[in-house]
Amino acid sequence: MKVHTRPFAFVVFLLASIFCSTESLLLSAEAVKKPEWRAAAVSVVITPEKAMWMSGYASRDKPSEGKIHDLYAKVLMIEDARGEKVVIVTTDLIGITPALRDPIAASLESKFQIPAAALLMNASHTHCGPELREEKASRRGLGGNRGAEAREYTQSLSKKIVAAIGQALNQLEPVTLKYSHGRAGFSMNRRLPTSKGVINSPHPQGPVDQRVPVLSIARPDGSIKAALFGYACHNTTLSFYQFCGDYAGFAQEYLEADHPGMVALFMMGCGGDQNPYPRRTLDLAKQHGRALANAVEVALSVKQPRSIHGDLGIAMDDVELEFATPPSQKELLKAKESGNKYERSHATRLLAQLEERGGIQTRYAFPLQVIQFGNDLTLVAICGETVVDYSLRLQKELKSGFGIVGDAEPVIWVAGYSNHVFGYLPSLRVLKEGGYEGARAMIYSSCPGPFTDSVENRVTSKIHELTEKARQAVKK
Repeated sequence: MKVHTRPFAFVVFLLASIFCSTESLLLSAEAVKKPEWRAAAVSVVITPEKAMWMSGYASRDKPSEGKIHDLYAKVLMIEDARGEKVVIVTTDLIGITPALRDPIAASLESKFQIPAAALLMNASHTHCGPELREEKASRRGLGGNRGAEAREYTQSLSKKIVAAIGQALNQLEPVTLKYSHGRAGFSMNRRLPTSKGVINSPHPQGPVDQRVPVLSIARPDGSIKAALFGYACHNTTLSFYQFCGDYAGFAQEYLEADHPGMVALFMMGCGGDQNPYPRRTLDLAKQHGRALANAVEVALSVKQPRSIHGDLGIAMDDVELEFATPPSQKELLKAKESGNKYERSHATRLLAQLEERGGIQTRYAFPLQVIQFGNDLTLVAICGETVVDYSLRLQKELKSGFGIVGDAEPVIWVAGYSNHVFGYLPSLRVLKEGGYEGARAMIYSSCPGPFTDSVENRVTSKIHELTEKARQAVKK
């Protein structure tokens, strides 16, 4: 019997070709199926291991005395389909300083090849956390050891956060991103106009932003991996000597207890002129924390949340702000004899600056940042203790930009207390009204005095510029 080998070989060749083509198609399909988003969330305890001087409240006269619960730094890393990443770090701290952020940003670039501009650091502004500002510890007359403790804590904290970022990078997994918001009613404007000027007291008619924005990060099985949420209100229910995250700490604690396996991250909004009311007891801090957690739960239960699609666009740059004409040498010498130790300290610093530099600083550059999530979400991060006017204004002004309207407009989320919390960042309204946030608080900061009337427009103009850059990056 004659065997026809050529037709048999042709059949084998044909089958092999089909198999290879099918395999190539499958590989191509896998490439196409690359997840739109990947994310990871990591928590690290940052509670000091020993007693430390605490942040906030000039009246404090002794170090900490234990804790109510642990303080945390939490890392949320999000990666788009192109491999671009954003790293959001939330902290139970009074603020973010260059001494804390700069080493982390440098490590982000050198160790993980992630641009420093992709790092957003936010502080909950709890006044029951450690004092990490070395110059402020020494300014309070506590001696060099307290300043050294603040420096050592900050250096250790930077290392912990860098390690947590490394963990997050190794734990990225496919996720979906969705946005919604709830509301919580315990924040109230605290700038009450009186015949003697603006005082720190509840102002029911004052501007507020009581939205609770929530970005949920869900695994493929639908379980929630992380929830990033915000609120515009001073985190100052408490003023005692125990470490505590205040209402924001309790809100995170409650959410994580109710959602095992979920990391809850709180991002402070523009709450510079907002207070939690009523306040001053632990029970009230817990009540406000529960109210905020409930608002997050409402947002998570919305039947049709905003799905977030597209790529990341990131833009960050400094804005140069101007200070008002500083006091004269004669005025500073008089202030140096004041009965208020903080006025004396502030005057002493400015006199030293005058002697060393021949003049007092009149300009300073502060960081601003915009992170764009596709066409769906614009996240703005502003430096300083930002007052609510910035959030209210930017939510209106940044809606346009893609040529889309209505439900297709991007969600605008504005966070204050980000990347460098130097002191208060007033709006023009607050600056002109005066009072604590407009001027008086500057004696507790490293700033020479109040800003000029250009402050609000300089900040918002730069944010518009950065938003355009971030959105253009997405369109590419």
